[in-house]
Amino acid sequence: MNIGVLGGTFDPIHIGHLKVAEEAVARLDLPRILFMPAGQPWLKASNVNAISPVQHRLEMVRLGIAGNPRFKLSTLEIERSGPTYTVDTIAQLQSQLGAGDEIFFILGWDNLSQLPRWHKPERLIKMCRLVAVPRVDFPLPDLPALEKELPGIAERVILFDKPRIDINASEIRRRAARGLSISDFVPEPVERYIKEHGLYAKEKA
Repeated sequence: MNIGVLGGTFDPIHIGHLKVAEEAVARLDLPRILFMPAGQPWLKASNVNAISPVQHRLEMVRLGIAGNPRFKLSTLEIERSGPTYTVDTIAQLQSQLGAGDEIFFILGWDNLSQLPRWHKPERLIKMCRLVAVPRVDFPLPDLPALEKELPGIAERVILFDKPRIDINASEIRRRAARGLSISDFVPEPVERYIKEHGLYAKEKA
């Protein structure tokens, strides 16, 4: 079974994440999208206190995806100790799939442009297809330039031109800290959870 993988800190999960996953399901006919909250992302390892506790991020994802039977929560990354690398996650996931199954790793245009600087990117592109989705204020990735840095990547990338989502998790946290409505940005159960648990109350407004 082909699967999509959408990773991130999900702090919090928001409507943009859900729309991206819905687009991937529709365009690639994926029977399942795994939402995979990061444990300790290596890029944020030096500032781990900036990330909400994992139990809150897990529960917000659970609440956010509950309405779609194709969306599933994966705890693969949070179960590993230490900094998490995408290549290790995909390798572990690949070992659990059947022969002929394919992984579609969903990432933003901005992250695709930075992929040559990721951990073992040459191995990553051999294990999965990359589904690159728009990020507001980021240009379309230069595939020929990426191909020069990371040979073979061009034939492994699927570029989406939509959805174009102008939602930023840090802005959601700032709004929540100031007591402003976030109902336009997160599913209602997630908004309720944030309020009930006082999440982001210490964020700088």
